[in-house]
This record gives sequence, structure tokens and C-alpha cells, in this order.
Amino acid sequence: MIIVITQPYFFQGEAERIVQLLSGGVVDIVHIRKPKTSQGEVERLLDAIPSAFYSRLVLHDHHPLAIKYHLRGVHLNSRNPQAPEGFDGAVSISCHSLDELAECRQRPYAYMSLSPVFDSISKPGYHSAFTAQQIAEARQQGLIDHRVMALGGVTFDKVNDVLEMGFGGAMILGDAWK
Repeated sequence: MIIVITQPYFFQGEAERIVQLLSGGVVDIVHIRKPKTSQGEVERLLDAIPSAFYSRLVLHDHHPLAIKYHLRGVHLNSRNPQAPEGFDGAVSISCHSLDELAECRQRPYAYMSLSPVFDSISKPGYHSAFTAQQIAEARQQGLIDHRVMALGGVTFDKVNDVLEMGFGGAMILGDAWK
């Protein structure tokens, strides 16, 4: 599975770019991550995306919009630690350590991300937190499998590497918006 995460800010032509990514046959899901924006701003972006793509969109913020627009899912974070009441779509979460991943695996998340697997492209100075050996051991222990997505420094060119490492897919931010 290949998931693209939006830039934290809005830009001209963003809705068209999201549609382009989802129509290209490579990207499965787009996470809309706009941490310092209003619900109205996120709604305007959603309104500019054809509803045929809603089943492939996940929100990081303004989770009630996932119900209103019948979106695929919500992504939990410190700003929004729970899915909204009555939401029955996919719920995902990010993990930043193997211990945190082990804890999250005990819950019914559709998928989890583990980061940073590589040095970040979008966050200078945010370096990989895991050695190749640690990733291999986590895979052998069953911590890393089809429900865990690699995040952090992942480019489209590294997707095969991520799959060989045992991840179920990749979450891409910086490389998708160049």
C-alpha cells in the first residue's frame, strides 16, 4: 500500500494534485494533514475533490468531516486522540518507537506507521530512529508486518526496499510534493 500525506499548508491546485495522485495507479490513499487550519478550510479542499475519491481519503484533523463526507478514515494524533463518536471507517495511528508499535498492535487499528525509518526529507535534522538490524528483529518478532507502514524519508524509489524490510507499505510526504 502506498499512502501520500499532504503538505501541512494549502497550495494552489492541491485538490487537482490529490486527484492526479489517486488516479495515477500508484497511490492508494491520501492522508489530509492540515494541523493549523480551520474546519472550513479543510471542507473547501474536500469539496474541490470529486466524491468518487472520498473512499481513499483519511483525515488527521477535523475528524467529524470524515463522517459528513463518508471518507475512508481518520488518523489519530495528539490533537485528535480518538475517532469521532459514530465513526465506523478505518482508524490509523503513528508510532515513533518499537515499544509504541508493540502497544498499538494490541488495538484494532487498520494500519500503523513507524517513523522515521529513513532520514526525513520534509523535516531537516529528523534522522532515522532504527538500524537495519532493529527493523529485521522487529519483523522476526512479528512487530512489522502488513499492518505497519514505513514513514520518514520514504521516497517512491524506496518503496521496494520498504516492502523487502517487511513493511506492508509506505507513507510518503516530501517526495510526493516536489
